[in-house]
Amino acid sequence: FIDRSLTYRFVNAAYQTWFGRARDTMLGRTIHDLVGEDGVAARRDGIERALCGETVEMDLDWPWVDGRRRIANIHYTPRRDASGAVDGFYVFVQDVTAQRDAAAMLTERADTLAREVAERTADRNALWELSTDLMLRCTFEGTITAVNPAWTEMLGWREDELLGRSLFDLINPEDRTRTSEGAHELSGGMGHARFDNRYRHRDGSYRWISWSTHPAEGLINAVGRDVTADKEQAEALEATAEALRQSQKMEAVGQLTGGVAHDFNNLLTIIRSSVDFLRRPNLSEERRKRYMDAVSDTVERAAKLTGQLLAFARRQALKPEVLNVSERLRAVADMIDTVTGARVRVLTELPDHSCFIKADLSQFETALVNMAVNARDAMDGAGTLTLRLSCGAEIPPIRGHAGSAIPFAKIALSDTGSGIADDTLSHIFEPFFTTKEVGKGTGLGLSQVFGFAKQSGGDVDVHSVVGEGTTFTLYLPQVEAEIEPDAHEEESGPAPDGAGRKVLVVEDNIEVGQFATQILEDLGYKTTWAANAEAALEQLGPDGDGFDVVFSDVVMPGMGGIALAQE
Repeated sequence: FIDRSLTYRFVNAAYQTWFGRARDTMLGRTIHDLVGEDGVAARRDGIERALCGETVEMDLDWPWVDGRRRIANIHYTPRRDASGAVDGFYVFVQDVTAQRDAAAMLTERADTLAREVAERTADRNALWELSTDLMLRCTFEGTITAVNPAWTEMLGWREDELLGRSLFDLINPEDRTRTSEGAHELSGGMGHARFDNRYRHRDGSYRWISWSTHPAEGLINAVGRDVTADKEQAEALEATAEALRQSQKMEAVGQLTGGVAHDFNNLLTIIRSSVDFLRRPNLSEERRKRYMDAVSDTVERAAKLTGQLLAFARRQALKPEVLNVSERLRAVADMIDTVTGARVRVLTELPDHSCFIKADLSQFETALVNMAVNARDAMDGAGTLTLRLSCGAEIPPIRGHAGSAIPFAKIALSDTGSGIADDTLSHIFEPFFTTKEVGKGTGLGLSQVFGFAKQSGGDVDVHSVVGEGTTFTLYLPQVEAEIEPDAHEEESGPAPDGAGRKVLVVEDNIEVGQFATQILEDLGYKTTWAANAEAALEQLGPDGDGFDVVFSDVVMPGMGGIALAQE
């Protein structure tokens, strides 16, 4: 307590810490005695106010005795005597150095943060103003609330023409549904969305805009980039690629036409010559049988050629069945051993457990024989051919097509032949492509393998090293084993009598249709001929009661025979 003469009348023990002297040495001494002229000057205003009856609070620098920095928070509280006059004031002092330092640090941080926010805001505003990309804020319903100047540069619209307007007024009608769905997903909690749509320029044209969007504070924030040139370039590239594909297709058609015409001309020559001889009178039975066999054998060869072509085109009607791959490979190995000759050693590497595929048995065996014959020729008739089976394999990416993790049966045929050069490797599955001498091969063997693999849901890969050999790998989808019912031998006998049963013949080829109806009528059936599946459905009506049997081609323009049966 300090009286009006500024003399200390009471001090507590803490004063010893603040002044560095004993408590009893401070009583009766004045403020000037303890803090000096500068200390009194710093306190004078507060003292005068306290003696006037005002409560005073102030902070002063009050170093420790050893010179360390200290901030004191000082309170002067006036005391009044019995008459109500102020006779002095109480002094309360607290060390607030830590609090004031913390407050100063917080203030500094707040100032720094404010500066950074201001700088970032300025940067954002600069980006908003200077960006060549469209920037947009809108409601989830599509009402525009803010746009940047790029809208004027890119699409010709002024800011005042866009604010408050629905962006759907500017979007191409074909893109509105997709855009609306995107906005709905954002409103439902999706954190980010990207999509492309077309916006109308002020001149009426449309520009492709690629958007990146993000919801915040109940609005959609979006940045859009003009990708019209990219879209047009992609369309031009696709058109060029389509033209190239069409050119390649026409080239392949030319190769097919030439090859088929040549091979069928040879077959027809045999048939025509044999028929001419069969027409001769007094032809011996032995010679008649020889010419009939020649016709029959040639027809078989023509059917085989057609089958290979259809397999390549993936239009052949296969007859898939569940096959035990190990068993079929053992059986085919014997056939391959005969085909390849005594100087080729045929080895098989099969797993202990069985695996199954669903494929056409005939085409499966034909594919294996075609690959084996190709290997035999590459080894010049001498070497080692290994058939290797792996079950549950994954199919890798092949010729740009993605792989698959579903289980495949992997059938590999490896030879020790001359290998295939890189410039030839990309053509080996093309129809009629062959490196063999004239008369040594048709160029359809590996194309049959390719067509069969694709039509069976698989693929074929090839790896070759010149001078070391080649491995062809056939991938076919693996299936579960199937319990087949016991097959009963069909009884042979004379051709059946149609007994007037009604048959609907469905065949698009005139000659085949006429021939089929003629044979059926000769067998006693009553026939009706439809040139396509659609006409057949009209003939059948809603219940098909007018016919006992439908005899249909499988591959036809429009609806095929299988689809007809399903209908």
